Amino acid sequence: MPPISGLKIIRSPIDGYGVVATRPFAAGDLVAEVDGVAWRDGDGVDDRYSLFIDDGLYFDMVDQTRWINHSCDPNACLDVGVRPGDGAVFARIVARRAIATGEEIAYDYAFPAHLAEPCRCGSPRCRGQIIDEDELAAGTGRVRSSSSG
Repeated sequence: MPPISGLKIIRSPIDGYGVVATRPFAAGDLVAEVDGVAWRDGDGVDDRYSLFIDDGLYFDMVDQTRWINHSCDPNACLDVGVRPGDGAVFARIVARRAIATGEEIAYDYAFPAHLAEPCRCGSPRCRGQIIDEDELAAGTGRVRSSSSG
């Protein structure tokens, strides 16, 4: 897999590995086009690095973007979908605000409540869980224990 221009994988203070910017990005800039493989429920794939695209449709990230960590106060966001016409699944990382050279890139994973995990983002806005903000506000959020797998 060729490196993505403007990104570098590092050991992250958030969790495990992460991705930092090697150049500045302005708000709205495309940070990366995600390379990946689409799969559906029932395909026998279970990959925690997959993005939810639509009901039963996922996109397994196979490039450096799979190492982008979660933050409750992210500097980037996802743009995902299915292209009309050819039906190709796509995913892009887009800067939500200016990102400085050397800054770790992060987006909000927004897990559904049944997949919520403890959060270690360290942001002052940390929700304590990697969970969709709407589900947390609705009181449906429960962190699964490490024993519930």
